[in-house]
This record gives sequence, C-alpha cells and structure tokens, in this order.
Amino acid sequence: MREVCMARTYYGKRPFHKRRGRQRPKIPRMKPGADPRLKKVFARIGAPEKGPIRPDPFQVRALEAVLHADCLVSAPTGSGKTWIAEQAMRRVLEQGGRCWYASPLKALSNSKLSEFSACYGAGNVGILTGDRKENPDAPIIVGTTEILRNQLYDCMHRGEDLDTDLVVLDEAHYMGDEQRGVVWEETVIYLPPRIPLLMLSATVGNAQEIADWLSAIRQRPCEVVEECTRPVPMQPIFLHPTGFLLPLVSPQGKKEKPGLDRKVAAYLRNKDRFPLPTRRGLPPIPDILNVLRAYDLLPAIFFLKSRKDCDNALSLCPYALKDDKERKARIRQVADAVTADFPYLSGHPHRRYVERAAAASHHGGHLPAWKLVVEALMTEGLLDAVFATTTVAAGVNYPARTVVLVNSDRFNGREFVPLSSTDFLQMTGRAGRRRMDTVGFALVVPGRYMDVWHAARLVTSEPEPVDSQIRIDFSMVLNLLLSHTPDDVRIVLDHSFAAFQAAGEDEGGKAMKRVRKRLWDDFVRHLEFLRLFEYVDAGGRLTNQGRWASRLRVDRPVLIAECLKAGVFAKASPQVLAAVIAVFVQEKEPKNPVALAAQGEELTAALDAAFEAARPAAREMLEWKFDPGPFSAMPAAALFAWANQARWEEVLGVSGLADGDLAMLIVRTADNLRQLAGLTEDFPAEAAAAHRAVEIILRDPVTAYGGPSAECPLPPGHS
Repeated sequence: MREVCMARTYYGKRPFHKRRGRQRPKIPRMKPGADPRLKKVFARIGAPEKGPIRPDPFQVRALEAVLHADCLVSAPTGSGKTWIAEQAMRRVLEQGGRCWYASPLKALSNSKLSEFSACYGAGNVGILTGDRKENPDAPIIVGTTEILRNQLYDCMHRGEDLDTDLVVLDEAHYMGDEQRGVVWEETVIYLPPRIPLLMLSATVGNAQEIADWLSAIRQRPCEVVEECTRPVPMQPIFLHPTGFLLPLVSPQGKKEKPGLDRKVAAYLRNKDRFPLPTRRGLPPIPDILNVLRAYDLLPAIFFLKSRKDCDNALSLCPYALKDDKERKARIRQVADAVTADFPYLSGHPHRRYVERAAAASHHGGHLPAWKLVVEALMTEGLLDAVFATTTVAAGVNYPARTVVLVNSDRFNGREFVPLSSTDFLQMTGRAGRRRMDTVGFALVVPGRYMDVWHAARLVTSEPEPVDSQIRIDFSMVLNLLLSHTPDDVRIVLDHSFAAFQAAGEDEGGKAMKRVRKRLWDDFVRHLEFLRLFEYVDAGGRLTNQGRWASRLRVDRPVLIAECLKAGVFAKASPQVLAAVIAVFVQEKEPKNPVALAAQGEELTAALDAAFEAARPAAREMLEWKFDPGPFSAMPAAALFAWANQARWEEVLGVSGLADGDLAMLIVRTADNLRQLAGLTEDFPAEAAAAHRAVEIILRDPVTAYGGPSAECPLPPGHS
C-alpha cells in the first residue's frame, strides 16, 4: 500500500534529481511567507473572550434525550462531548444513583478520574482499570470497557443486575476497531435494557444505523444527536518548499465542490519543481517551526510515520528557550512534579530537549510516566512542538493550534495504508483548542510519503461508517456458557451488529442468514474444542474446570488452564510464575533469541514443564485452524530478571525492547497474573504466588501512578 501511496506524490515515478539528464536543482532557503488569501484567516488567530460556558444546542439536545431514551452522540473531536456525560452523571448522582463511565484506554480513564474527582468530589469517584482499583463502591466508576464487559459477565453468571443507573461509553466509534471493537459490541448486547446508555463518538457515517440496532436489541428508543460543525474552525494549508503558505483547498464555488487549490496543483504538476529538503529522512523541522512561529501557529503536533522519526526530530529542533528563562523554569517545575515518584525519569535522555527546545516526542515506545510529563507540559501550553505517531490522535487530549501532516498513510500494525477519513478527522481534531483558540490549522507538508491530492480529498470527505468487528474466542465462549445454554448463545449472536448490518444488504435476508451461520459455526467450533479438553460436557455445560477457566479473562486462557491442570505453577515462586505467564502475553515472535541458561535451572525447568503441558492443546489448535500464539523464551527471561530486581537498563538489554514496549509487556503480564490471583478456591497456592508476583513487577518505572494495583483481593490467609 505504501508503494501505491508513494506513486502519487509530487515526486512522480522518481525523485527529480535522479531523472536522466537532469542535475540536482538548487533548493532556495525556506523563508516565511503566505498567500494574501490567508491574511483574513491569520487575522482571526487569538483566544476567544472569556466568559461562562454556554452549552451548544447539540449538547442540550443530548442531555434531554438521556432522560427518556438511549442516546448516541456523534460529534467532532474536541466539540465538548464529555460535558454531556458530566451533566448526565451529575443528574444521576443528585438523585442518589450510580454511574459507569467506560473508556478505551487506561490513560484516558486515569485522566477522567482526575476530571470527575474535581467535578463531584474525590469520594464520589472510583476507578477500575485492572492496574488500578480505587474506591470501587463510589457512585461514579471510571474504567476501561473490558472491565465493564467482565462485570456484565459476572452479573449474568450470578443472575444479578448491574448496580448502576447510567452507562457512558466514551469513544464509541471504537466498536469498529479491528482488535477491540468486539468488547464494545459485547457490552452493548449484555447491558440490561433498564440501564440508560449514553454513547459518545467521533463523527461516524452510520450513526442512525447503530441507533436502530440498539433500539432493536434493547427494546428502547435510541436517539441520535449529530453535530458536524467543529467548535473551533479548521483551516487546511499547504507548505511550499520555499516556506510560502498556501490554502490547501479552493473554496466551494457555485458549480463545483472544493478541490485542491489551483496554486498547489500547479506546483505539483510542475515537472521542474524542486523537492523539500530532508535531513535524516525528515523534513526541515527547524525551518518549519520558524514558519509556524512567524505566523503565530504554535504550538504544533507533528504526526510522523514512526517512533524513530519522532525521536530523531527532537535532535533537529533549535534551542528555542535560550532567552526564555521563565518558561524554562516552569517546564522544569512541571517535569519535576510529575516525575517526583519516578527516579528513573530524572535522567531521561529527552529531558534536555524539553527544557531547551520546548519540544518532545510522544509514542508507545516511551514509558507511561514520561508520556504523562509530555501531556502535562502540552496541556499547560509550555511546549512548542510534539512529535507523535498517529496513536496520539485517539485518546490523548492535548489539542494544539496546528497539526502538521507529513504522511498521508499510517501503519496499522501489519502494513502502511492510506489515511481514512476517520483517521484524518481524529488527527485534525487536535487543531484548535476550545476556549483557547478561535481557529485551528492543519499543515500539509509535501514529501516522499505525502499524497497531497489524497490529503485534499480527506478535507471534504464524509465520515466513514462503523462496521461490526465481532468475533468468537475461547474466553467469550467460556464466559457465555457460565449463564447461557448453547441455544441461548445463538440468540445472543443473532443480536450482533454484524447480523443487523447484513440484514440491510438484501431483501431476502440471505446476507443476514450467512452472517448468523458464520458466527454460530465458529461458536460451535470453539465449543467442540473445549469439549475435547473437558472444559465443556456433552450437554454444552461447563465442567468444574470450565468454570474456573472462565475466570481467566486473558488472550490465551486454554493454554494457561492446561498449565494449571498439570500443576506447573503449584510450587512456582512468584518470580518464576511471572516469567512463565509472560510467555502467554507476548503476541509476536521476538526477533532476538534469548539463552535461558543465564537465568538459572529453576526458570528453564518451569518453562519446559509449561511447554509440555500446553503443547497438546497448542497442536490441536493448529489442527483446528486456531492460532495458539508464539512460545518464546525472551519475555520469560525479561520478566524473570525484572522480578528478581534487575535494573531497568539490564532488563532492556535482555528483552531488546523499547522502554514503552517492555513496560507494556510487564503491565499485561500483571493483568494476566491478576486473573490467576482470583482463583483462590481452586488454586490457593498459585493465586497467592500470582498476587505476590503482581506486587513485585509493578514498580518504578513501569507504573505511572501510585495506589493499589491488584484487581482482586489478597487471598485469605496470605500476607
């Protein structure tokens, strides 16, 4: 896909200087300049007048709708959807009720905890994210959607109703996420109809279809409240290699839709044009910052294609704070406050860029605590530039005056694909800070991976629809069988959004029947596999080991359950247990092999035992076309070293991972260990070791906050 995208850039088939018979063109130095047509837009730059917050009409409509129906709010990023949730929850709280606020990310849940604690008082707000369990009996609970889904599983098993009077699903467009969308869909299907549902979504193209599905399966009306206008208007602009700014698109005329601006198009069609100079594969960052500063377009978020590019961009930034001692001191003060509990971060290699250049990078390769530093500084307006991957576009709330787009594609985990309208809306949604800016800007920078024509189309493209991502896995089957017969499960699957969407494809209902059959056949296939390994009996009911295995709400529950059945963990120390469980967390085969001899015989023996216990089920999974996942020594060696108090730098060397990836491995291992720690009745020794292992591995610099880390209580009789 990247090759297709590249072929449409202004470079043509080959860079200008490589064409036969041509010499490298002399590239003039970039100087700030702007097309006269931008003069009126630049004149509007500034902060709006301060005054009381006045809700927009769509916010009022949504708040009224929740009184008598479910409500789906589809509105641009940064338009104030959270205000609707805050007011709706305040109303429930004043009536003595309870609320559940679910978000897709732990970091976002942590942020909402702080916001809501300020709104309603700390005693009225609790958090459940797996990593944190604080004030769980509070009338307002903030947590990840996975935790809410798991609570619904437990309620169905016990025959109870979820103890809440309002559920808010934030970032509801995640229902279309390929990896995690199934969790949102399950949550909506399992949620009791008596509980009002407020879904907050970025702009989607099929909001009414989603609402119709909700009304059909929940037997209560669902109102759609759509808002298409951004609270802060966004102006797309183009950077000419000379430093001259141009409107990216032409204004809409009477006979034609907006398209690429004629001057930009003329530049792209010019065979003798000169390219933008690059350094280390990046555009001229200092010159771009100079242009943005000249027209008061800072702060800016630069979206780059890789973590490496984000970090390299920092080294190109000029020392902007050389003469600004006051801001430099404030940056140091904020950074010190955030990192006070994390000594490892005091010498973070990027800190000098933050304090000297007012610039930072933000991506998944950084530790959670360091990302908190960057977010705190950006929120206070202390940084001029943040270099980020597209992951920042979803979930992190620190808008800037300008977003800078260097690529018209993104990496989806497997390959580079062109940006979708949803991606573009999320990214440009950061352009313009509500109550801080009167206008925001999206700067398109020509380059090797920028298809300017595609970027211009995205400016006026319609929002994309959300499609169902429901899929069957072993954890879902085990948990549904806790409270449903197979026939009941068939009805649940018939209520899926996938089946509802298929019903609208043809009049005869053939598409819906195909989807329902596909889901049912996949469920039966998982069911038969579980029956083969005695987690399910001949009547489709869970056996005793099926019941405790259902509590392993992890990615590879069957393989971990097979180890438990074989007694692999019965005498394992917390350190060894953490190491072995890490093997079942790793999703990809590591590139760097690790020799286990240096880690000791105890770990080697435990891994051999785990492999022997899991191998029969893993082989059968391959035969049945299931993916058992990798079984690698690297995560075990890394977690064993970390659990035995090795220094962070040493563990990085063992793992070969970036800071953030190693932290994620440790956090996900802790999540899996918590599931084991809940099996106190069936496996008391293993549960106690798992609980202790969580305490050992969640320490600085992995965690980004203090407080309890375990989702389950300490097993009785253990300290």
